[in-house]
Amino acid sequence: MSADDKGFGFKITVIGDAAVGKTSLIKKYTQGSFQKDYISTLGTQFSKYEEVIDGEKVELFLWDIAGQDSFEALRQRFYTGSSGAIIVFSHALEQTKSYEHVNKWLSDLKNHCGNIPIVLFGNKIDLIDDGELESNPNLPTANATVEQFTKENRFIAYYKTSALTGQGVTDAFKALVRKLYEIAKISNFS
Repeated sequence: MSADDKGFGFKITVIGDAAVGKTSLIKKYTQGSFQKDYISTLGTQFSKYEEVIDGEKVELFLWDIAGQDSFEALRQRFYTGSSGAIIVFSHALEQTKSYEHVNKWLSDLKNHCGNIPIVLFGNKIDLIDDGELESNPNLPTANATVEQFTKENRFIAYYKTSALTGQGVTDAFKALVRKLYEIAKISNFS
């Protein structure tokens, strides 16, 4: 999207397995709230949010895409036009498979969007001892494992987040928005 009097606009796709906290993360970032009861996303939900970067207005169009396998065929349509993406997995011990599925989500994005900027969110960090992530390399979501994966797959960054406490949420979203803004600024001056 191009810059004009209104600033910049970016479509950000938020994907990951069902129940990893995608909707809760978006609500925490855009509204500062957390909804305790889980309500699964059917298809997609859309949120609009404004950020100001270096004095310029940036409009964000956040597409929260359902993680259930039954929505796989629909998902492909929702990727169209994405400027950037967030892949979310859960640190909760009963959801470690969500990390194993990050490769599938990454492959999906690359197939439908090319090489767009992507940030990896390890959500629900409040449900695990961060020290254990540091010291136990056998955990599927151990820090060293995830950081190596992040580097190898050229994510912008990896953030440990909690939609409940807010830990890392704003920083993680802003890292992606800042990257998209910098790319747009460079494109406009080329």
